[in-house]
Amino acid sequence: MKEKSMDRKRGRVTLPSESNFLEETKEMLDRLGADALRDSDGTKLDAATKALDAKIYETYFVSRGHNEFAKEHMEECQQLYLMSKRALATADQVELSFMDGYYDEQVAPDYVHDVKRWWEVIDRTADQVVLAEDWDVRQEENQVVVRNAVPFHEYTVSFLVYAVWDPTQMYNHITNDWGDVPHDIPFDVRYANSDTFAKEYLKQWLIDNPNVDVVRFTTFFYHFTLVFNSEAKEKFVDWFGYGATVSVKALEEFEAEYGYALRPEDIVDNGYYNSTFRVPTKPYLDYMDFIQRFVAEKAAELVKLVHDAGREAMMFLGDNWIGTEPYGPYFEQIGLDAVVGSVGGSVGCGVTLRLISEIPHVKYTEGRFLPYFFPTAFYEGNDPSIEAQVNWLRSRRAIMRKPVDRIGYGGYLSLAYKFPKFIDYIAGVADEFRLLYDNIGGSRPYAGIRVGILNCWGKLRSWQTFMVAHALWYKQIYSYLGVLECLSGAAVDVSFISFEDLTEETLDSLDVIINVGDAETAFSGGRRWGEEEIVSAVRAWVYSGGGFVGIGEPSAYEKGGRFFQLAEIMGVDKELGFTLSTDKYFKTQMEQHFITEDRTEAFDFGESMKNVYALDQDTEIIEYSDNEVHIASHAYGKGRGVYIAGLPYSFENTRLLMRSLYYAAGKEQEWERWNVTNMYCEVNVYPEKNKYAILNNSGEAQKTWFYDGDGAKEELTLNGGEILWREM
Repeated sequence: MKEKSMDRKRGRVTLPSESNFLEETKEMLDRLGADALRDSDGTKLDAATKALDAKIYETYFVSRGHNEFAKEHMEECQQLYLMSKRALATADQVELSFMDGYYDEQVAPDYVHDVKRWWEVIDRTADQVVLAEDWDVRQEENQVVVRNAVPFHEYTVSFLVYAVWDPTQMYNHITNDWGDVPHDIPFDVRYANSDTFAKEYLKQWLIDNPNVDVVRFTTFFYHFTLVFNSEAKEKFVDWFGYGATVSVKALEEFEAEYGYALRPEDIVDNGYYNSTFRVPTKPYLDYMDFIQRFVAEKAAELVKLVHDAGREAMMFLGDNWIGTEPYGPYFEQIGLDAVVGSVGGSVGCGVTLRLISEIPHVKYTEGRFLPYFFPTAFYEGNDPSIEAQVNWLRSRRAIMRKPVDRIGYGGYLSLAYKFPKFIDYIAGVADEFRLLYDNIGGSRPYAGIRVGILNCWGKLRSWQTFMVAHALWYKQIYSYLGVLECLSGAAVDVSFISFEDLTEETLDSLDVIINVGDAETAFSGGRRWGEEEIVSAVRAWVYSGGGFVGIGEPSAYEKGGRFFQLAEIMGVDKELGFTLSTDKYFKTQMEQHFITEDRTEAFDFGESMKNVYALDQDTEIIEYSDNEVHIASHAYGKGRGVYIAGLPYSFENTRLLMRSLYYAAGKEQEWERWNVTNMYCEVNVYPEKNKYAILNNSGEAQKTWFYDGDGAKEELTLNGGEILWREM
């Protein structure tokens, strides 16, 4: 491998490049102080570019991009379970056109395997499986014909398909109008021929590419669930979905190991496809674990080949990442050197940064910043530097808490090169990042509060709740994302705990538990709040002095005359219509409260929650409007509970959440310690480095009072985006 020069004005930055762009690439390396170059989906680095004084990353696709092999082994093509549209029976026979609504260039029905064994027809009205003898398949029409149907019942068929076009390449193909570029066919390394091919091809590739320093696996074997509709638009996309890991061989091996067979319904899940918002079933959790162990084992074999060739192995946290689970129990076994992932989006910059930077068991992490150098952002009349600034300032909050080790960009450098204002801005970002990293350097920042985010996924889904794909987010995740984005740059220690983690040891390590989300989702907890051991454990902990902050529909599960099972802790419950005959007398809003003491703008609860009311006169009603409670607090033994109706991310709501945490924890007296009065500013303290930083998160100048560790007060003015570094 080539020796790479390093100095303080160079390093920790990766740029994309492409063939026939050598002189411009040299210029960009110098302007940004970049020390690494990468290709992207749709670009290649030529020999002259690879000879430059930079570390060379090359994208490597394990299970796509090898159509010559794939076409010879279509029986080893990857598979999915899909569900047909619901068909209404109006007589005793009904026809299900199961490919209706799916894109036949992406998926094709599996008629190779026995449909009567591997497919499943369900009467959705009766919630009953239809006997195999009561239905048949018409292959030419792609139809299932159901006999002995019950009139005015709805029917579906869950059917196996082959995935004949990789969905990421399909997306890029359509977005960039690649025309006659062949469709990548994904194959499954669970089958012997594919497994052997993947390893042998990598061995030869490493020999044929001696100038590649880092093999950037994008990623390994299975794509997150992404299915397109008949218009070639995204029909179903779940960044956490395991749907594309299914195969007949996997189902057979699962049954042999676990002693029971999975049904198609265990994957299709009423058409929800086990979305990450669903409270997971035991069969699905078993299946996830089964896939994770397989992926870790097979990925480790490929990583070893890379290491044996004297190269580094990097994983892109995207595309075919399913089964790698960087916060899961098997990730360490893969032996990766690095992980790179996309940072940003319209509202999730800090969250995605922390998602990447906190990943354990690797030598370094890298954040790929937006905008991606694609025509979607780089077109005449647009100013991509605006998106870049928003992305950087929001991500920088999280970097101050836990930095990635490197930053970079992706796409077509030739596109970005045409926008000099953008290039100037990201050159400044690169310089500032190097300064931040030098000052922070792996030290642990001071935290005033220890918080546990309680949901069904726990550690496995650390900093993960909302992703559709990079830069996209779900409409109804205002609180999931808002809470995490607020916390991503706050002086708080954050851990993610599941209901199985509610042990004395875990609870003793926390000041506050946050439970946030809609009722019946995996994030609020759904049916888990019907388990008396869970409810009792949280009650006992808060009663003994812990703090609980509930947002949206926390602990929601209708049981025993309560909807919020922790209603007595928060002092509020939600009216479902069952207690309309019971008067709600308690409506008086407090004149002032610690939680809203410095509020300057109107409240924003996002989509909010309707019909929340105070239980009794002891509830501190902090915000009451439209005849309902939106913020409340309540004493519970030695502890406290706080309720908030919704929390989209904003500077104001970050302040609101932080004050709520301090109040729930009973630490109001510590508020004026390492803090500022201006909501656009924050303080980060690094005791190991004997330094602290006061930063302005906005693009405009801000005045603020600053409190040091002893509570001494000082007035400061910070320019837009400025960070003021001081020795302690």
